[in-house]
Parts: sequence; C-alpha cells; structure tokens
Amino acid sequence: MIDKSAARTAAFARRAAAHRPDAASAGYLSQVLAGYRGVPLAGYMAMRTEIDPTPAMAEASAHGPVGVPVISAKGQPLQFRLWDPDCALIAGPFGAQVPATGDWMTPQILIVPLVAFSRKGGRLGYGGGFYDRTLEQLRAQGPVLAIGFAYAAQEDPALPLEPTDQPLDLIVTEQGIITP
Repeated sequence: MIDKSAARTAAFARRAAAHRPDAASAGYLSQVLAGYRGVPLAGYMAMRTEIDPTPAMAEASAHGPVGVPVISAKGQPLQFRLWDPDCALIAGPFGAQVPATGDWMTPQILIVPLVAFSRKGGRLGYGGGFYDRTLEQLRAQGPVLAIGFAYAAQEDPALPLEPTDQPLDLIVTEQGIITP
C-alpha cells in the first residue's frame, strides 16, 4: 500500500493557508450545478478548513433533491439523507453535521470534499476510503458525476494514487473549473 501520510500533511497545510471561511467561494460550483437543475445531488457539510459548498447546495435545493453524507459504519459506503438549508442538524460520526431526520436518497451528482487533487482527476481524501467505496458503488448502478470541490491551493500534480482511488470527473475551485 502506498504511504499517503506525507502528501496529506502537506495538503492540509496548503488548505489551511488558503481557507477563507467568510469568502464567497462557491460561485463556480453554483455555475456548474445550474446546468443540472433537478438532478439529485449530494454535497457535504464543511468541517475545519474545508471549502464550503452549502451556498451552491442551497441554490440547487430550490430545483431538486439535495442530500448530505451519513457514515453508517467503518468500511462501508456512505448513505445520503435529504438536506435543505433549514433542516435541523446533529453531529454525526467524525463530527460532520447531518440532518437529524429525513428520507434517504441516491445522488447522481456527488460534490466531494478532499485534501488534495490533481488536474487529471486524482483525489487524496482523509484515508477512510468512504468516497472511493461510495463512488464505486454508485457508478456500478449508473452514471454519476463526481465533482471535487477544493481551494486552488490544494492542487498537487504528484498525488500518490492507488488503483482503488476513484477519479473525479470535474474539479471546481474558488478560481475556476478544471476538466480532467
């Protein structure tokens, strides 16, 4: 197995330096999602220094179902619970906020958080494999658009990747849209 810890450490430092919690960083993400109105999508509730997709998710929720990930167990794919900007949230596993109640959904678009990305669609995550398992499962059921959402500073052209790492179809940053 490839040791990704050094790449993660460097990427976390770049992300922390780029993090601007009060900045409007989801404009390009909103632009991309506007082309998919009504298509079921799942985003995430930003933690720590992650770039925040919720403004774009809120816009999308006016046109179709939006969900957020819920961890059911270690080693399992993520599940997605319906979310809207006014829903009650509780702390889920690993501290991520999740809807307190609501129906489950299956996204066709997945906004993916990450630690680092490459322009070729590579993604370095936190190491739990949740998104890799989830994307593999969803892609086995049909087409899924995986959008990596990150600060431009999180780019790393030399990511240590493995065959089980699921590629991103698109990367969106606060500076623009990257098509691998």
